Amino acid sequence: MRHLATYLLALALSTLAVAGPGAQAQGRDGPLRIEITEGVIEPLPFAVPDFVAEDGRARDLAAQIADVVAADLAGTGLFREIPENAHISRVTSFDSPVQFSDWKAINAQALVTGAVATGAGGRLTVKFRLFDVFAEAPLGEGLQFQGSTGSWRRMAHKVSDAVYSRITGEAPYFDSRVVFVSETGPKNDRRKRLAVMDYDGANMQYLTGDQSLVLAPRFSPDGRRVLYTSYETGFPRINILDVTTVQRRALDDQPGTMSFAPRFAPDGRTVVFSLNRGANTDIFTLDLATGERRRLTSSAAIETAPSFSPDGRFVVFESDRSGTQQLYIMSASGGEARRISFGKGRYGTPVWSPRGDMIAFTKQNAGRFHIGVMRTDGSEERLLTSSFLDEGPTWAPNGRVVMFTRETAGAGGAPALYSVDISGRNLKRVPTPNAASDPNWSPLLE
Repeated sequence: MRHLATYLLALALSTLAVAGPGAQAQGRDGPLRIEITEGVIEPLPFAVPDFVAEDGRARDLAAQIADVVAADLAGTGLFREIPENAHISRVTSFDSPVQFSDWKAINAQALVTGAVATGAGGRLTVKFRLFDVFAEAPLGEGLQFQGSTGSWRRMAHKVSDAVYSRITGEAPYFDSRVVFVSETGPKNDRRKRLAVMDYDGANMQYLTGDQSLVLAPRFSPDGRRVLYTSYETGFPRINILDVTTVQRRALDDQPGTMSFAPRFAPDGRTVVFSLNRGANTDIFTLDLATGERRRLTSSAAIETAPSFSPDGRFVVFESDRSGTQQLYIMSASGGEARRISFGKGRYGTPVWSPRGDMIAFTKQNAGRFHIGVMRTDGSEERLLTSSFLDEGPTWAPNGRVVMFTRETAGAGGAPALYSVDISGRNLKRVPTPNAASDPNWSPLLE
């Protein structure tokens, strides 16, 4: 039976294997500085007994919240849930002493206990504690969250985020959403509309109708707006949509041009996008307040899929200026671009990690598609997936997980959303009611 502190060290090694030599991870006893080339980690056994219902109306919610917390943690691949039928102890009071011997007996190394109470006006209070079972001690202070009963899933994700961060030292990502393209109908008459859901596929809502083709939705840095490409006029045009009101308007609607592949700058005040005029496609920025447009590239090549660095100083994009589709980085004000991809095959759809240390991309080589990551200088390229068609990566808010579109071969193949850890582990499908493509992960919700 391994002590939780040992697990923390093993996780630090695994994280550093991804982060690279000289990186630093935070352990329970202070910072660890370890150089290592590879790491393997066993999932940490944990238990989440049903949360205590502190009043009759909270009974169903208490069990549901515990289920979501367990699913969040197990879904990372870093944790293994010990099922309820193996539990010896039953938690009947949030303040009762923990019978650590009972949890040690089933090898639960981490224990999450919680309580749920309802109040007037649909008010909901959720509190939790995290314990290191073999140390017989709490791991951090207990916390509580308050909201409406309708937001119980969000509060469950907040509990999961706190547990995940305390054990791994990583930033959280469960309390987030994903905007994507929901697809219905046969391939020769596919209907596409924008939809948004919780990161795990719950609470899906449509944002647009299916009367016109929509592509590539992208959240604003505050998660309140979405940019996307619409073919409502018959030509690609960039629209901006308010997620709450679902009101939308066109951006940069210039006659004789086609605009597409938009993304927000980190400050949310500028949009970078591709603009096609005649046979030429270049990258531009647009000031949302003034409408001022600025050209960043000027060549005969096709240059598209721009993405800002988190500090707003640089833009990564794809271009065929070298004769094949490759990745380049330039200043956010334009100027000379530096090529960063040099492997075999074609590279596209680059997107900068929220941490600023890596770039995710799509790669096509030898008849296969891959989702990969590399350092911002092009070094340490690593392919995370391989398939008939994998494309369009998007980063979780903590920069630890990548979501993308996968389509299977054959006439009946339909796109679906998948996620994978940046170590290449824990590949899994993200549930959606229909075929789905073009995901974009929101920042953490406020």
